[in-house]
Amino acid sequence: MPELRKDPVVGRWVIIATERVRRPTDFPRRVVPARTARCPFCPGHEDETPPEVLAYRDPPDAPDATGWRVRVVPNKFPALRIEGELDRRGEGVYDLMNGIGAHEVVIESPEHSGGLETLPPPAVAEVLRAYRARIADLKRDARLRSVLVFKNHGAEAGATVDHPHSQLIATPVVPLVVADELHQSRAYHDYRERCLFCDIVRQETAERVRIVAESERIVAFAPFAARVPFETWVLPRPHAAAFEQIADDVLSDLATVLGDVLGRMRRTLDDPPYNLVLHSAPFGVGESPSYHWHVEILPKLTGLAGFELGSGFHINPVPPEDAARLLRETASA
Repeated sequence: MPELRKDPVVGRWVIIATERVRRPTDFPRRVVPARTARCPFCPGHEDETPPEVLAYRDPPDAPDATGWRVRVVPNKFPALRIEGELDRRGEGVYDLMNGIGAHEVVIESPEHSGGLETLPPPAVAEVLRAYRARIADLKRDARLRSVLVFKNHGAEAGATVDHPHSQLIATPVVPLVVADELHQSRAYHDYRERCLFCDIVRQETAERVRIVAESERIVAFAPFAARVPFETWVLPRPHAAAFEQIADDVLSDLATVLGDVLGRMRRTLDDPPYNLVLHSAPFGVGESPSYHWHVEILPKLTGLAGFELGSGFHINPVPPEDAARLLRETASA
């Protein structure tokens, strides 16, 4: 059984995922190309994954069969497990609980070479619909507090299977990064009675020096204090705290802009490794006036060294204004 342990110095929870060390590719140094190794995510290999929890296919009533366009399955080597009780407890100064949660894989396409950066907008929209559906379903579990959706593209970004896929992990505690965002945005709203993220969107669209791509309902820009070269954020223009409440028209716009941004990165940076993370309001927050869901895309072009790890500072050698300009100037697909 995995455990969640709390660091008493900084308040950070750590997942001790004991079962993941038994993965066949423990501590991999590179992705094994599925062209030369059997790919469990390709059509025809559905029996090599746990039974699906969601799929979009024709016909819709053939679970774990071929013909799917997007498929969601439990992770075969989960960081957290859905079965069991939390059993919150203390051991002296330390707090811990059982590693209860959910860990799922969103297989984005039946095509081994097709991912968010290459799929047409309607196909990207189906992946986003799967995110929305799975978050809404997991929200019903009273043990869970938050869901983080993420994508690791490329070995350097942490991918261990090169078939295009995303993952989501639901946790019984709010991740520290999301909790910090909640705190800062709530303090800003308490003082100004406005959403910090909405103000950022207004300023970025007015100044236009860090805009990467946009549509009627979605805007993508390089954040003012970008942590890594070519970091890009994607936000809805209308205020919205919880991604699972996204309307279909906003979702369609998000699919178009997200695919556009990833395609520009692919062409500008020669298909870079990257991490993509969706931050959404934790469960129970409701339609918060201060929090705003958003997608963060962080290309893995530089590494963290001693100063960054020891201080928490990031050193970014590419000004976000230059990065945004280069991405804007890259021809759209």
